[in-house]
Amino acid sequence: MSPFKIFLFSALLAAAFLASAADFNSDVNVAWGNGRGKILNNGQLLTLTLDKSSGSGFQSKAEYLFGKIDMQIKLVPGNSAGTVTTFYLKSEGSTWDEIDFEFLGNMSGDPYTLHTNVYTQGKGDKEQQFHLWFDPAANFHTYSILWNPQRIIWTVDNTPIREFKNSEPLGVLFPKSKPMRMYASLWNADDWATRGGLVKTDWSKAPFVASYRHIKCDGSTRPTSNWYTQQMDSTSQARLRWVQKNYMIYNYCTDSKRFPQGIPRECATSA
Repeated sequence: MSPFKIFLFSALLAAAFLASAADFNSDVNVAWGNGRGKILNNGQLLTLTLDKSSGSGFQSKAEYLFGKIDMQIKLVPGNSAGTVTTFYLKSEGSTWDEIDFEFLGNMSGDPYTLHTNVYTQGKGDKEQQFHLWFDPAANFHTYSILWNPQRIIWTVDNTPIREFKNSEPLGVLFPKSKPMRMYASLWNADDWATRGGLVKTDWSKAPFVASYRHIKCDGSTRPTSNWYTQQMDSTSQARLRWVQKNYMIYNYCTDSKRFPQGIPRECATSA
């Protein structure tokens, strides 16, 4: 075998080892919950538990200035009313940046509400909400955040559900200067989560459990990855339109009662 082939084989073997070694033990810390967050299966599975005393959560060890973060999640089954399961990016400080996936529980037989939002310098109010085209508590599904200097794309099983473009030329804030850490949590929010707080958490169904696996955090301060310049092609745009036509249940860009002076400026360019 030539020296080059030996080098190439060694590099591929090392890359395969690093990929297989990436797990919850190496990538995250269970941040709160007094033992209610558990890393299992040699780091390949993480479960969060909520009972009447407390919820639980974890966070990435690293921070990322731009990146693509993938997570497979199986939500709380059955009557999950009042609970909120999250997966999001957030910077530190009082004027923080944040990119959200929040799953608002519901009574048995009713769909989860997937809530998305983006904050820049502590200012949000850019909510879009969806129902999903499957039962997110029956199996694991992949939820991804792609964040680069031009756009943020939320995807579910590789299907884009939302894009927030950088509209700074219009005077719209965009998160681009503060590194963010990945967070996930399961907690009680029955004062607002289900039907505006009308449906409370049924503690007789506790403990509630959400499961996470297959974490992948691809982030760098250098533009060396495809995600750094990625944009949506025509197929992705068609999928986005399909989701927003059939499964979007709230869009701040069309809430004229909330914005009587006119919709936010970015709404002309961000779906």
